[in-house]
Amino acid sequence: MITLDEIDRKLLRLLQKDASTPLDTLGEAVHLSRNACWRRIKALEKAGVIARRVTVLDPVKCGLGLTVFILIRTNAHAPDWLDKFRAATRSLPQVLGVYRMSGDLDYLVRAQVADMADYDRLYQSLIQRVPLSDVSASFVMEQIKDTSELPL
Repeated sequence: MITLDEIDRKLLRLLQKDASTPLDTLGEAVHLSRNACWRRIKALEKAGVIARRVTVLDPVKCGLGLTVFILIRTNAHAPDWLDKFRAATRSLPQVLGVYRMSGDLDYLVRAQVADMADYDRLYQSLIQRVPLSDVSASFVMEQIKDTSELPL
């Protein structure tokens, strides 16, 4: 684990808000020269603290306005089943996140689809690729908060 100082934390907070912020602007905000700021960012990338830089899209404007959480329970817990499940979910572009859970639920899948018919196509594709014992879905009616910003 890398130790982050306050300058690193401030840089990371700014970059989480807008990764395209010019180096001059970042440097002014953290009271470093452009080059010192660039070196810090490169060091954070090399250390893996900055995993990647992305552009966040508006799903509604992209025609993918329905967020669904798919709740999966399975009777299969063998390594070969898990490999098949991983491959299936990773190959489906609508699937944005897959989480192995503790408690009653085995897996939670977050997906972004156009509409209910699109969700049904995703569901059909998933169950054809890997056997599942119990699948249910919850559809987001209102997004109250959604962020990728870590609380640094």
